[in-house]
Order: sequence, then structure tokens, then C-alpha cells
Amino acid sequence: MKLLTDPPILKMKISPPGLKKHLIHRDRLLRMLTAGQGGQLTTIIAPAGYGKSTLLAQWAYEAGKRCAWVSLDERDNDPVRFWRYVTAALGSALPKQLGDRLLDHTHLLPGSSVESFLDTLISELYEHHEPLHLILEDLHSIHNAAIHEGISYLIDYLPEHLHLLISSRTELPFPTIKGVINHEIRHIGIKQLEFTLDETERFFHHADDTGQQPLLTPMQLDTVWSQSEGWIAGLQLAAVSLQNGMGPEPFMDDMRGNPSLLSKYLFQEVVSKQSSKVFSFLLQTAVLSELHPQICNAVTDFRDSRPMLEELQKLNLFLVPLDEQHAWFRYHHLFSQFLLDLLQREYDGEHAKRHRLAGQYYAAIGSMDEAIDHLLAAQDFEAAVNLLEPHMQSVLERGEIATLLKWFDRIPPQYPMTPELSLAHAFIVVLTGDLIRSERMLSRIEEACAALAPSDRREKLQSSILFVRSNLVFLNGDFAKWLAFSEGFLNNLMPDNPIYYQFDYNRREPYVRRTPLGMKGALSADTEKIAHLFTGVLESHGWDHSLMNLYVKQSLCEGYYEWNRLTECRELLVHIRNAPPAEDTMGLLVPLHTTEAKLYAAEDKFHLAHYALDEAQAAVLSGRSNLWLPPLKAVRGLLYLREGRISEARKEISALHVSVKDRPAYSRETEYLAFIRLLGRQGREAEALHLLDLLKPQAEREQQRSSIIEITSLQALLEHQRGQRRKSLQLLGHALHVGAQNGYVRTFLDEGADMYRLLKLYSNQAGQEDSLNSEALQNLDYARTLMEHFSLTDPSTAKPAMPVLPEGLNRNEMNLLRLIRQGAANKQMAAALGLSEGTIRVYLSRLYGKLGVTTRTQALVKAQSLNLLEE
Repeated sequence: MKLLTDPPILKMKISPPGLKKHLIHRDRLLRMLTAGQGGQLTTIIAPAGYGKSTLLAQWAYEAGKRCAWVSLDERDNDPVRFWRYVTAALGSALPKQLGDRLLDHTHLLPGSSVESFLDTLISELYEHHEPLHLILEDLHSIHNAAIHEGISYLIDYLPEHLHLLISSRTELPFPTIKGVINHEIRHIGIKQLEFTLDETERFFHHADDTGQQPLLTPMQLDTVWSQSEGWIAGLQLAAVSLQNGMGPEPFMDDMRGNPSLLSKYLFQEVVSKQSSKVFSFLLQTAVLSELHPQICNAVTDFRDSRPMLEELQKLNLFLVPLDEQHAWFRYHHLFSQFLLDLLQREYDGEHAKRHRLAGQYYAAIGSMDEAIDHLLAAQDFEAAVNLLEPHMQSVLERGEIATLLKWFDRIPPQYPMTPELSLAHAFIVVLTGDLIRSERMLSRIEEACAALAPSDRREKLQSSILFVRSNLVFLNGDFAKWLAFSEGFLNNLMPDNPIYYQFDYNRREPYVRRTPLGMKGALSADTEKIAHLFTGVLESHGWDHSLMNLYVKQSLCEGYYEWNRLTECRELLVHIRNAPPAEDTMGLLVPLHTTEAKLYAAEDKFHLAHYALDEAQAAVLSGRSNLWLPPLKAVRGLLYLREGRISEARKEISALHVSVKDRPAYSRETEYLAFIRLLGRQGREAEALHLLDLLKPQAEREQQRSSIIEITSLQALLEHQRGQRRKSLQLLGHALHVGAQNGYVRTFLDEGADMYRLLKLYSNQAGQEDSLNSEALQNLDYARTLMEHFSLTDPSTAKPAMPVLPEGLNRNEMNLLRLIRQGAANKQMAAALGLSEGTIRVYLSRLYGKLGVTTRTQALVKAQSLNLLEE
């Protein structure tokens, strides 16, 4: 069971299954699959035993095109696990550089929504233009609604060169009628999958090649085909029955149109005909989802299972190869279910025994996921819990919350779990967002804790409870309850549980405040107070260098910067920088240095800001954590823009490989915002605003306040720059409304003199209105508050974020400037812009007035001094 990546990816799950010998070549179906490539989706839907997987595997091997394969099972009902496997499959089918980049993006999964991850995945897939096919086998195994929604979302935005193929026993759990109407979806069902008479004849011809069964007469062949109604599993069953010496007539009489009788025949006419040795092996391995000599040896009473697996292949006993080397196998799903039912029904204790042996084997080789699954199936809850407790942290780090919840929920309520383990269960429920259930569970655990005699254990448990309740508070905003709960024992905490206090909370975000721990940009006096209380307790107990403490401090530090409390921001930066974990934990180091760079820039110390970014980049490169490089380049590009060093900014931002044609992903927001600001400097407002229109709904979907404020402020500036005054002021009002709720300052201040002028315009216009509602009054007050902050930095001398003009140039005026640079005459300008020469003269007069010049030459000189024509 080879691992492909870390976190663990089973290679067999993302590889097409091996093909059996004497496979019937089904040209008509292969042509249907090939013909479906022109659309978005091909579905193959039929009950078990109709050859869906075999057909897809045959096509994948013979198509000669890039295919990404994912074999799905019940364990994949975890959105993080599911999409990690899909990404690994896609990555293995793509060129290595792009494949590695896709796998890097799986770090997004634990901390952001599936939609945000899919936006990033889809954006990367657009970079690859060759045809690619993603095959999802056995989708009926997936019943998680979030996964269904994610697949539907993926289908809606698939690049044209990517085709999705899905096999399932049931209808798809999401609507596809739109695709059918638009001829984007092709369906293959039972009628198409049924064996034709010709295919049935070829099937039995190959079966007869063994010489172990009689050749069917044409009449018998026709009867078998019509009675089985082309059901492939039924034909295979008939072949095995004939091989065991039984004539076809009794089988055919009872078979017609009733696949549910398969289990009866498997027992009576197939399994019962086998030797006792084969029969025992079949039953003892029924609990396994994958068959290999080593795991079979561990689970069965056989010392060497390899000959037995080879014997099953010869007997054609429903063994499906999982790899091209035929080293790994599984039983046909119907056969597997029959064996399991038989094992549970008629062999008391054997089902639990074999699951227990499988669990012990997987635990011994370090495959804890499989071990826990088997031990829970054996109802050996004590052994399962003993593995679950130490394994829980690694599963949390992988972000597979749904898997953890499934394991915990399989432990019966009557099992005597410790309060510590019950708390871990409650923590998982909190992470799923089930606030009502988690509150109920926490209350019971708090009662159990209160009943304990005073001891170190009780204090440690209280410390862990406080952590879990803190997470719940941050989700529901009930700060008063947290303060009431913590009062009385806050100073007696013993926070030594690594699951809660040494967890790496940030795998991708350049700012901690963008993470759930940072409350996605929410700032308030309550969050500041709790952060101080919480970190104070941690430090008083010697946990000042715990990741939990440092992440809370970094989030608070970024909040101080946003509130423009720069001295407090600097003090926290120094504290965090001196903590050893900050040197090795990229999720701390990168936000630390980017915040430091912004702080230096706010103090007009740009050389020190660049030095801070140099330090971060060197650490990232030495640690080979290349996924952190793009946001660092974006921040550096922003510094260059603030300094007016347009050429350097353009060079830095061009290395981000972003384009106006992209569908920008939320996970790369920092990079796109740098690019958008560069577009604004180049007078390309429409393109910049288009990208912002695509980013903003994603920020709103993620409820990311910091992003919403920044994007809306940028929209306001760009609209004003292109002369859309009313729309600009409306957008600024929206940004002020959200900003006032959270006390945001630096997001506005860092935009420079253009923002000051826009705030002034907003204040003047709002101040002249006779009646304002409460929200408008709040916005006006906040605009004036921000202007006071600007006055402290002297906006008249502040370096502008956009060209310094009494009034911004609109798009036509920018086009006129470019035509002037090309030496175009008025007549040529009119033809180029679709305007009359008289209108051109009016526009030129306005342009000269805005620039404060009187000639074309003077206009060019002024434009160059203001970097207006930078491309």
C-alpha cells in the first residue's frame, strides 16, 4: 500500500485498476466515451455488476490521453480527504511543476472553504491547455452534501479542456439537466452497458479457453443471454457455475430479471462448490477492502496467502486487480457484500475477530486510519480509542474533521470515555460548526470536571475546556459567556495539551487575521481584552512560546497595526520575533515579517521594510516552503508602488503570473490586489475593476472583513479615478460602514493622498445633506475620524498611491495621452476613439486643464513625471 504524498495518499486509489486477461473489448461503449469528450461530463450509471469500472479502466488505458483516476469508498466522505485525493490524482496526470503546485494548494483545505480551494484549483487547471480527464469511480459511496456541492461547483466552472467522467450505482446527487440541455453531459445507462449477444458469445469463448467447462451450444448461449438480460455479473456467475460442473438450465430458469438472487447462487452454486481451504480463505478475508499477501497473512489462518490469491485468480472468483502488476486485489463489490453478510450471519465472532486482526496489522505498519476503521468495525472500542487519542493531532493537521467526527460518533454513548476524550469529541463538533450540540456536550463535560477533586488533572482539564470554549465563543460571538466561564480559575490553568496549544493554525495565509483564529479580520475591544487575558495566562505558566500564544499575539499585533496603534504593534512584533518557534513556523514568520514591512512603510522607512521582506524570503527559500513566496513578492510590489518605483513594482508583480484574463482565486487575493493596484497606476481602471468584481463575492462568501473593506475601498478609488464620482462615493460609504464596525484605519491610510481627497469629498457632500439616517451619520463621523488620522501624517506631503492631479483622468483622457505619445493628429484620434474632431478638441482642452499645461509636448512631459503612461 504505497504512499504517494504526505499527508498520506494511497497510490492505488488514484491509479486505474488493472485489467483482467481476456477482457471483452467493447468498441461501441469506448466510442461513446470518446464522443463525450466534447462536453463537460459523462456519467455511467447502473447497479452493481454492469461493468462500469472495467469499462472506464479499459478506456483509460486505451484512450492514450491524460487521465486522473480516483477510486472512491466510504472513507472518502470527508471533504478535505476527498478533494486531497482529487488533487493528487490531477497532479499525477499533469506535468510535474504544475502537479506539485496543485498539491501545494491542498494546504488551503483545512482553513478555508471548499469553494475557495476549488477556485484556486480551477484557476491552476486553466494554466494547462491539453485535454485532461478526471474519472471519479463509485460516486455512490459519497453521501456528504458538502462534497456533492463541491463537485457541482467544479462542473459549473470546468475549463473546456477538462472532462469529468463519473460512475455510480445511483443517480447523481446534484442537478445536471442544464448540461443535458446544452449537450454538455452524456449519460450511459443500463441499456447501453448490457452485453450484446455478440459480446456474450465472446465472453463465453474466452471462458472456454481454460478447457475446464463445456462449450455452450448456440441455443444455450442465446438462452443465457436473454435470461441474464445482458447483466455482466450474471454471465460471470453462470461461467463459474459451469466451471463447477453444473449445467446452465437450472441457473437460467431462476435467473431471469432478478439480480437480487445473486447471493443465493453465490452460496449454493459457487462458494459451496469450493474446497474447504478456499471457502475459509474467502470468509476470513471478507473484511478487507484491499487484498495483498501480507495483509491476508495477518488476518487469516494461512501462513502464505500468495498461492491462495493466485488460485482465486485461476478460479475467476470475482477478484478485481487494483494495479497493473496484479499484486493488489479486491473482491467484486457484490461478492464482497455477500461474504460479509454470510460471515456476520452464520459465523458468530468471526466478523469481529478478522476486523480486529486487520486493525492490529494496520496499526503495526503505521496505517492508523485503516487500523481505527477496522477496530471500530470489530467494536473493540478500547483498542480504537487507544489509537485515536495519539493519532488525533495528525488528523487535525490534515484537516480531516469529518473523519474524526465519524470515528467519535461510532463510539457508543455507553462506552466510558474519559472527560479528556469527551472534550476532544466536543472540540471536533465545535470545528464542524454545530454550535448547539457542542454547547450541550461542553456543559456536560464542565459538570464532570467540577465533580472532580482538586488536582493537577482537574486543572489541566479546565485549561483544555477553556481552549475549546474559546473556539466556540469566537464562532458565536458570546464573549460575555467566555469571561464568566473563565473567571475564578483563569489564573490556575495548566495549558499543557499539545492538541490545543501547539497546533499550527496557519498553513497559507500571509496574515493571521485572515484565518479563523484571527476571526477573519473582525476587530473589537472584546477580542482585544480576551486576547490579553488568554496570552497573559499562557505566559504566566511558561507557555509564552507555545504556538497558540504566538498566533494569538500575531493576530493582535496585526489588529494594532490596523487600528494605527503602531507603538503597541512594534512591541508585540519584537516579542514574537524573539520566540524560537517564529523562526521555524512559516505561518508565523511570514505574517510577522509582512506586518513588520508594513509598519516600516507607515513610518516612511522603506529600506527597512524591504530588509524585513528579504529576511522572510531567505527563511522561506531555506525551508523550501515556496508556496509563501508569491504573497511576499506581492507585498514587495506594493511597497514599490507606494514609493513610486513603478518599474520595480511591475517587475516584481509580473513574477506572480497573474493576468487580467484570469478568474482570480480568493487564496491568491494578496497577489491579485497588488496587480490591481499596478493596473490602477497604469490607467487601466476597467480591467482592475473587473478583477475586483470577481474577488469581492469570494471575500463576502468567506465573510472576510479585511478583504471586503480593502476591495471596496479600491473600487471607490478606481471609480473616482475614471470619473465615476457618484458610484465612487457610494462604494466608499460601504467601506466606511464595515470599517467603522471594526475600527479599521490603516486600510484607508495606506492608500495615501487619493484616499484623503476622496474622504474629504465624501465628508463635504454628506455634510451638505439636510437629513441623514443613522448609518450615514456613522459613516460621516468615521470619515472625519479617518481624516484626522491623515492630518497627523500631513496628507499634503504624503506620497500618493495614484497620480497627483487635482482631478483624476478618465479613460478617454488616458487614451488621448497615449495617442499624443504616438504622434496622432486630431483626425486620427477621432477615428481611433470613434468621436468627432470637435469632441476631440473639447477633450484635449479638459485634459490640458487637468494637467495644468497648454501644449501636447507639455502634456507628455507632465504625464511622464507622474508615471501616467507606465505600461
